Amino acid sequence: MRRTYDDLVREADTVSVAGWDFSWLDGRASEERPSWGYSRLLGERMARARAALDIQTGGGEILAGLPALPPMTVATESWPPNLRLAASRLRPRGAWVVHDDEEPRLPFAGGVFDLVSSRHPVTTWWAEIARVLRPGGAYFSQQVGPWSVYELSEYFLGPHEGGHRDPEHARAEAESAGLEVVDLRSERLRMEFRDIGAVIYFLRKVIWIVPGFSVGRFSGKLRSLHERIEAEGPFVAHSARFLIEARKPDGQTA
Repeated sequence: MRRTYDDLVREADTVSVAGWDFSWLDGRASEERPSWGYSRLLGERMARARAALDIQTGGGEILAGLPALPPMTVATESWPPNLRLAASRLRPRGAWVVHDDEEPRLPFAGGVFDLVSSRHPVTTWWAEIARVLRPGGAYFSQQVGPWSVYELSEYFLGPHEGGHRDPEHARAEAESAGLEVVDLRSERLRMEFRDIGAVIYFLRKVIWIVPGFSVGRFSGKLRSLHERIEAEGPFVAHSARFLIEARKPDGQTA
């Protein structure tokens, strides 16, 4: 029996959105994964590192799932609910979890880490990353690309600019900070939202897709989208992802 609109909305508007785990959406929404396999590649690099920093770690989900962590592993996060989740997952693995407001300056001395990573960072502070890397060290990151989930954003907000976060812009910024980009690739990936509860949960969690989203503010569009999904099937959008790896040249100290 199909659930009512009010039931779906009530559930999705009250469930916790802490952390960066999307398992609540299992069976209700789906997203293709990039072909490169970020977690696997990060795990290979972590296994070789001596000191690593994961920036904007969320709830620590990615690090906690890796087979091995370096002898010194530090993760930063700004949102208190995520900090608590990250600490519960990572401290038993011997990692430090540090509160950081995600603005320069990073609270670490220069040349400390031989690996800095981040998955879907809000902002990448390239000069700070270059500063805390040891010579020969690398920054490894999967990031949100241009026009990501634009179909969903456009439905609620209308046509608007969404073409920032260009991979080539990231390359230019990395090189401007003195880093050498050794890998850069991008993909667009199919997403499906199979009920209105999945849409609400996603927009509550990924707050930059529809800034200022709330059920009350968009009640009319939500009900219309619910009726559309019921009549036509899943709402389809496309996420954009890019992978970037940039190394600090040997002999460079700042």
